[in-house]
Amino acid sequence: MLRHLPLSSLRAFEAASRTGSFRAAAGELGLTPSAVSHAIRALEDSLGVALFRREGRSILPTQEGERLAHHVERGFGELRLGLGAVTARGTQLLRLHAAPSFAAQWLVPRLSRLLEEAQGLEVRIAAGTDYPRFLADEFDADIIYGAPSPAYYGRQKLVTLPLGTEVVTPLCAPALAPRIRDAQALMGHALIDSTSKKVRWPEWFAANGLIAPEPRGPRFDRSFLSLRAAADGLGVALESTRLAERELAEGTLVRPLLGVAEDVTYTGHYLVFPQDRRYARGVRRFAEWMAGELGLVLRLEE
Repeated sequence: MLRHLPLSSLRAFEAASRTGSFRAAAGELGLTPSAVSHAIRALEDSLGVALFRREGRSILPTQEGERLAHHVERGFGELRLGLGAVTARGTQLLRLHAAPSFAAQWLVPRLSRLLEEAQGLEVRIAAGTDYPRFLADEFDADIIYGAPSPAYYGRQKLVTLPLGTEVVTPLCAPALAPRIRDAQALMGHALIDSTSKKVRWPEWFAANGLIAPEPRGPRFDRSFLSLRAAADGLGVALESTRLAERELAEGTLVRPLLGVAEDVTYTGHYLVFPQDRRYARGVRRFAEWMAGELGLVLRLEE
């Protein structure tokens, strides 16, 4: 049992295990790689276990190292939360990246409620389809469309929270709905195609035992454009009811085959952020708010 917590060595260990490099940890802590290596070696000697396997310039955590890293990360994270709780008198900044249609159709309409319920939170939102890698410290979190790809994020340790299932169904202007009595009736209408969607017309028709017709409607690369076109009477869009919540509530779009045809459900969006950011107060407050809005239980801890 250690009589005193070796905080400086633990900090070096936490940074090295998170970054996977003594050099990267040294740069983050303002030390030399040699100093980080010596600090971790001293910690290993005190504990009597090896925490890393050193292979040339590479380091890989041992089983004991992985176990300790889990607890050390949580410990420093709780310290950051505690310090933030007693010192937070000003604004908390959340730098958020989001998929364009989710930002426009779901997040921004709720932004006033978020800012009212999370007093002191300042949110900056950038929308785009290029996922940030979080390496340049430009964003704190991202709402992405589709599950995060390991090939894209590499060795970054991420918290990935699925944002629940979405219902994908035909949507159209109210004037068009009476002419659509069943799935077969869609064959005679312009079908708006969202080219970037995971679920498109062929999958929906297959779920209803039909073969999709040849495309003959407008095409868009963003869901918010398809929804706008459908509301303007340009055809029938196949979109998520989550993204169309406002239009459905206002009556500018309707579900002509509700209760008649089979819909497709899937998990479309995910909240993603670096593992060490799960203790940042702004990220936690936003994640907890989203969970409440969506009726989900989001696990921030491993």
